[in-house]
Amino acid sequence: MDTAMTERAALVALLRRPRVNWSETALDIQDNGSARAVLDRTVGHSDTLFPDADSTADLIDAAAAEIAGWQADGIGVHAFFDAAYPAQLLGIREMPPLLFSRGDLRLHDRAVAVVGSRRASADGLRIARAVATTLAGRGVTVVSGLASGIDTAAHSAALEAGGRTVAVIGTGIRRYYPPDNRRLQDHIADVGLLISQFWPDAPPSRQSFPMRNAVMSGYAVATVVVEAGETSGARIQARLALQHGRPVVLTSQVMQCDWARAFAEKPGVYVVHGTAQLLEAVDDILSYQPTEAGLENFPDFALR
Repeated sequence: MDTAMTERAALVALLRRPRVNWSETALDIQDNGSARAVLDRTVGHSDTLFPDADSTADLIDAAAAEIAGWQADGIGVHAFFDAAYPAQLLGIREMPPLLFSRGDLRLHDRAVAVVGSRRASADGLRIARAVATTLAGRGVTVVSGLASGIDTAAHSAALEAGGRTVAVIGTGIRRYYPPDNRRLQDHIADVGLLISQFWPDAPPSRQSFPMRNAVMSGYAVATVVVEAGETSGARIQARLALQHGRPVVLTSQVMQCDWARAFAEKPGVYVVHGTAQLLEAVDDILSYQPTEAGLENFPDFALR
């Protein structure tokens, strides 16, 4: 087994341990410079009454076999220290230590997230499709969460325009959720990219979708919220995007919500009225290259 595979298997073995914190594990590996070294230190030194029965070598062999099984099923398995891991995710606090994929994973992907309500209005669906179509025509990847409503409209429009779309899902990559999007999910895996931060057979959960929103925000250079209620996952994503130093575009439909009106006063937020102004804002974002200082150097984003 080569060094890269050993390190990847050691990471899987660490993440498979009960009650492990994935983010803390990634930080521990970064500090030590090796997943194998962290596993060596951890095995036999747990806080239970009984040490681990399996040796480090046994755990790595078992994890390597599990990875081989996933890969045989057409699933890409990417550790955060792998050369092919998406660069834009490395800078966010919620970086998944392990990412599963189907399709064309790219180290760098110029992408904009288009998100919104599952119970979208006709206007919301029209705007989502128009934005996704235009982005695709300009060679920009459209990212969304494969949910019903706005997400489905954005993915479908990008594909119909011959563009690239990435679905960041809130279940394991072998699952289909919602079931009605099974064909769309498979099509995106064939011609675009499907990614998940969860074990391949993991079911949907209450926590998994906000976690998915964090990765979607981190993957994109900006988030467009087309339509969203007070408790929508798109609201969560808007908050996370600003924490990640990514601009947020809010439509007039969203501005009917209290949370959106509060967000409109924050640096890094565009408020737009109409599709033409929305696309102008996206063009402005894509043409601007933020410095390491983050949003404090962005121009005034509020369009009223």
